[in-house]
Amino acid sequence: MHFCLIDAIIEQSDHRIVAIKQVSAAEEYLQDHFPSFPVLPGVMMVECLVQAARRLLAERAGNTRLVLGGVRALKYGSFVRPGESLRVTITLNKANDDGTFDVKGEGVVIRPVATGESPTAVSGRLMLRPVRAG
Repeated sequence: MHFCLIDAIIEQSDHRIVAIKQVSAAEEYLQDHFPSFPVLPGVMMVECLVQAARRLLAERAGNTRLVLGGVRALKYGSFVRPGESLRVTITLNKANDDGTFDVKGEGVVIRPVATGESPTAVSGRLMLRPVRAG
């Protein structure tokens, strides 16, 4: 199954990308996570980081598809509820000689009513690697 969680790219440079994931109550996975308190699942937050990183690295990777190869220092903070957005920032730390890429990712909650704060929902360091054949 292929799905795109990134709704918009806010800014992009050679080493950094900022993207938005808008969380809607209509998203199917929210019906089970959790029925009385729907929130964006943590694994979907990580997938948002991965998809934003792929977009950042697309030109460097060429025709090679990148997949998640590792996660370090992953932390979850605030919930992201329907009607809120997850603003994802990915920064390239290092392009390695073996074709892997080390990035730092952070997702903060953007609420529809400005409260002056944007709490961190997810953060960590990711390693993306070329997909292995067969």
